[in-house]
Amino acid sequence: MEDTIGVTGVTRIPQQRGERLLDAAVRYVEERHWEVFPGAWLEHDGDTPRCSCDAVNCPLPGAHPTAPGWAALATGSASAVRRMWTRQPGASILLPTGRTFEALDVPETAGFLALARMERLGLTPGPVTRTPDRRMLFLVLPGAAAKVPHLLRALGWAPGALDLVCRGEGEYIAAPPTRVGPHGAVQWARRPTASNRWLPDAEELISPLGYACARDAAAVRTR
Repeated sequence: MEDTIGVTGVTRIPQQRGERLLDAAVRYVEERHWEVFPGAWLEHDGDTPRCSCDAVNCPLPGAHPTAPGWAALATGSASAVRRMWTRQPGASILLPTGRTFEALDVPETAGFLALARMERLGLTPGPVTRTPDRRMLFLVLPGAAAKVPHLLRALGWAPGALDLVCRGEGEYIAAPPTRVGPHGAVQWARRPTASNRWLPDAEELISPLGYACARDAAAVRTR
């Protein structure tokens, strides 16, 4: 398995230091055909970066939509992306889910375990992001939200007992190298490459992800 952080015996990917948000947003549109839209940004006028929304306790500083109608802003046009980020170069890169992909969101510890199991099983996951709040998001084909609960029950797990969330239609994820306040940047745990251009179906990954989340839940209960 290539380009994975935290799995023994595989290459550690760079953290994309210095990459411009504009360049990354254009790459997502041109190379992956993902729609993107600009979100909030960080203001650096004090000791700690603050969110452009000015909310005192913003839960996702610099990494959330700026208006209720954000879905209409999403575009797959590179020229539109250049115009958007030229107006606000620091805007976060947000990707709407439920269109070209959905995302299976799990704790970081479970994500690393799942990646290791996928490697042993010969499975090829799609791109995977790693967030500063210690979550990992596995990109899969659209339709996952409707089938994941049934798939988990078929494997013997109660969906409500696992910390496994599907981000589907009407939701979004932050893409690298978006920074989330003072906490750090979203990174690729498994970056987009030619080998994972075709996303897997959720059904292909649900067994190792469910197993890893069940292990993680058991560990939390025993602490």
